[in-house]
Amino acid sequence: MSTPARTIGRLFLGSSLVFAGVSHLTFAREEFQAQVPESLPLDPDTTVLASGVVEIGLGSALLLARKRRGLVGVIAALFFVAVFPGNLAQWMHHRDGFGLDTEIKRFVRLFFQPVLVLLALWSTRETRH
Repeated sequence: MSTPARTIGRLFLGSSLVFAGVSHLTFAREEFQAQVPESLPLDPDTTVLASGVVEIGLGSALLLARKRRGLVGVIAALFFVAVFPGNLAQWMHHRDGFGLDTEIKRFVRLFFQPVLVLLALWSTRETRH
């Protein structure tokens, strides 16, 4: 059984991931390319498209999964860890994207990724009685 706060957190995170995934595939494709590290051996557009598909899948699973919700939360948390180098690359290489057009804004953005990791884990954990 999940608490109402955890359910709201999970629904928010799932919906946000689906929206972000759709935006990867459509209107924000170029913006997301600013976050692809140069060291990644894939084409930036391919990386953005692939991560968009993953985000749609993870977001949908967060919204719909019941029996494996905890596992989905762990996978979502690992995804947020996996994409953190992109946020770091955006800051280190001074790339604008999503209104992150100053060093301070790009730096502050780095601190939101751990929040997403924690939200994924917390919102999918079952309440113990």
